[in-house]
Formats: sequence, structure tokens, C-alpha cells
Amino acid sequence: MTNVQGSITPIARAADPIDPGVRIGHTHLRTADIDRIRAFYVDVLGFDVISEARDVPGWGTTGDILFVSAGGYHHHLGFNTWKSRGGPPTPDGVTGLHHVALAYPTRRALADAYRRLKAVDWPIRQATDHGTHEAIYIVDPDGNTLELMWDRPAEEWPRDEQGHAAAQFGPDLDLDGLLRELD
Repeated sequence: MTNVQGSITPIARAADPIDPGVRIGHTHLRTADIDRIRAFYVDVLGFDVISEARDVPGWGTTGDILFVSAGGYHHHLGFNTWKSRGGPPTPDGVTGLHHVALAYPTRRALADAYRRLKAVDWPIRQATDHGTHEAIYIVDPDGNTLELMWDRPAEEWPRDEQGHAAAQFGPDLDLDGLLRELD
């Protein structure tokens, strides 16, 4: 199956496969505080605000909404307070979203993301070289885990004997080396 980055052999094919052009368009998350989340995603990470509104009806209540984007897309991330205004983050030990991956187009762009985080002393949960991609894991102000990542070209991915992509779960990503991309 071919994708934007290259071609891999699936471990198992679906009996009735989805159209190979399907992609993840956007993620919409609940937030406790639109202003706090806006400050992080816009002022720290650098997303553009596409739309923002207060006291909008939705899901049987009213709340605030924010749509942010990179590069003019209608929105990559949406946030709302419809059922979460003032609420706590989802605790560990429950089912739900593990993380949202933000795919940067180049290693240099990932380095710039790390520079932005470092400038505000944002904590890094984990930084890993997965072989197929490099990833920096952080937690946003609402407790959502984000994977800031850059895919290596497919021809550089580690593969097993059958040609399947063989992602790794280590070693640690050299963050100082990543920053040298900005030199």
C-alpha cells in the first residue's frame, strides 16, 4: 500500500480494505479552558487561529470553540469546552486517546518545535528515535499527550526479513543534535 512517505508491506491486509487515500483530517479535543489552550497551541507551538467563538451551542450545552491550523487547512486541531469547561484532565488508567501525533514535514521543522518548547521550558516526557521517525512526547495544558514527530524517508526505515517496517522503541533522541539542524 502506498502512502505519502513511501510504501510498506502490511503485516495483515483487511478483507475489505479502506480506500488507500483516506487520511486523518483533524482531531477535536475537549478542553477545560480555551484561553489557556490557545496560548499553548498558538503562542508556543505556532499554529494559526482559523476560527474561535464563545458560548456556542453544542452537545446539549454551550461552550467555547477554537480551531487551529498549519498552512491554511480548515483546521488540524479543534478544541471545545462543551462538556469539559473547568474539568480535570483524563487520568491515567482509563481508556481513551493515547496521543495525537503532529507530523512535521522536515527534521528542521521538528527541531524548530523543540526550540519553541525549550524557550518556554516546557517539560519533555520522552524523546525517542523510532527508526521510522523521530519523536518528542509532551503533555499539553489539559493533560493530552502530543507526539511531535518527523518521518524519515521510507527507504531509510528499518525493515524485517519480510519487508515490514520495523519501528523501534528506543534509543533516546539526541535533542542537542536535533537543535543543530537549526544552525
